[in-house]
Amino acid sequence: MKRVLILFLAFISLPIFSQEKEKIQQQLNNWHQAAAAANFDDYFGLMTENSVFIGTDASENWNFSEFKEFSKPYFDKGQAWDFTPLERNIYIAEDHQFAWFDELLDTQMGICRGSGVMKKVNNQWKVQHYVLSITIPNEKVSEIRLINKEHDKPLIDKLKQKK
Repeated sequence: MKRVLILFLAFISLPIFSQEKEKIQQQLNNWHQAAAAANFDDYFGLMTENSVFIGTDASENWNFSEFKEFSKPYFDKGQAWDFTPLERNIYIAEDHQFAWFDELLDTQMGICRGSGVMKKVNNQWKVQHYVLSITIPNEKVSEIRLINKEHDKPLIDKLKQKK
């Protein structure tokens, strides 16, 4: 009897997970579209007020207000960024209050990877944490290391001093 109940509960929860994934998919698409349209209010309205955005530069680790301040001039010019999802994977926590995802994006920088955490706030999924990375083919890592070496050294020294 227990097995039947467990199978039944698993079976009825599949559509719920599917619906939640679709809502998250749509929210992430809306978020990227708001940036492409330089719609500042819509873009930041889809993030939690304690969110974090980590950009491609090692120094880019912003809380919500810092990221808004950094981004405002781009949105004001009508040219934020245009990220088009190519592939996305979404995973939902059992309590349906958090989800995490990864995505490949077509951007002005080439293919980038985004990954993050979504939080359900007032029954709406919002970005809580986002990490944007430029993808590097494995066979090009040595070249990139040489390019970054000069830039990375002062930052490494500064971060080691903070410990």
